[in-house]
Amino acid sequence: MIINKAILHIFDFISEVCIFSQKEIDLREDNINEFIKKHIKNVLSDSNSKEGTLKINSSFLTKLNEYNYGRYDFCSFSQAIGKELYAQISLSDKKESMDFLFVDFTEDNQDFLGLVFLGYKRAYTHQVMQSDTIVYNTLIQHQAILPSTAQKVDSFAIIQKNSWYVRFIDKRRYIEGRDTYILPDVILQCDFQKSSKEMLKTVTQIVSKVAEGHGVNSAVALSKAKNFLCENAEVSTTLSPTDLCQQIFSDSEEMQDELLSLVQEEQIPDEIKIEKSFAIKASKSHRIKTDTGIEVIFPAEYFENHEFIEFVNNPNGTISIQLKNIGKIVNKRLNFLGFIFIILIIQFYKK
Repeated sequence: MIINKAILHIFDFISEVCIFSQKEIDLREDNINEFIKKHIKNVLSDSNSKEGTLKINSSFLTKLNEYNYGRYDFCSFSQAIGKELYAQISLSDKKESMDFLFVDFTEDNQDFLGLVFLGYKRAYTHQVMQSDTIVYNTLIQHQAILPSTAQKVDSFAIIQKNSWYVRFIDKRRYIEGRDTYILPDVILQCDFQKSSKEMLKTVTQIVSKVAEGHGVNSAVALSKAKNFLCENAEVSTTLSPTDLCQQIFSDSEEMQDELLSLVQEEQIPDEIKIEKSFAIKASKSHRIKTDTGIEVIFPAEYFENHEFIEFVNNPNGTISIQLKNIGKIVNKRLNFLGFIFIILIIQFYKK
């Protein structure tokens, strides 16, 4: 990744001050360059982001074309967008102070613009004070600490400069009597669809619904879905709902057809973009909760291995879960009262 240009504008809604920078950030400072780069990499890999395309009548698209053709300089472009953002946020119910980072960068030989909201965090640091002849140390609170590169940002947009492709996350804000997403609805003016995470969640909900409707253990069906997701991530960056249907309900064309029909009703595309890291994380373990309040978490690959776990359908319609070949059980959440109870038992037997 190459950060070509970057500029930072300040939106301080506490003091009601908006400061627009008239100069780009000096990217020759390695630590600053790395800070920006890591934040951009984080937002690019965020599985919660939605994808869309700029509308042909978008005012942002007009400005972007002017910028691409060199008729709009970087500072002026960022200031124009910043003024629109500040005006809209000023009208909303969520006037969080922030820094607005505007970035021109290149990734995989493609050029992008990044609009990133760096919300302020409160933090404490030391301060050296002097009173008469003595020096002493105290603590002061900073109101405007930017999020570290290990923290997620709440709102951002990534725009591919030559294809109008958009990727974003935004907060819902209440403006002039209606709920509004400022970035996609007002600033960018783009069409968009659910995030890959939302689509995957919808698909798994449909899998569970179809399984239960046909008397199939939904936990087994969802485990098959997770295994397929993990295996698919090793060879592809997209997931086909059709292939998923065939894998989960391989013994029933009726269930496959029903699942596909429901997926299409939810307007899930034929191919869902899935980040490999997200797919592996989402399919790493399986968690089930029974109607009796018992929760079980286990590696997804164990589901179809009857040497470790097995689901048994009982004649009375209930389900039994058998955990096998357990060599040791460890209580990972021993609270304080439980600890005292064990100590009392040990003391009792010592007597």
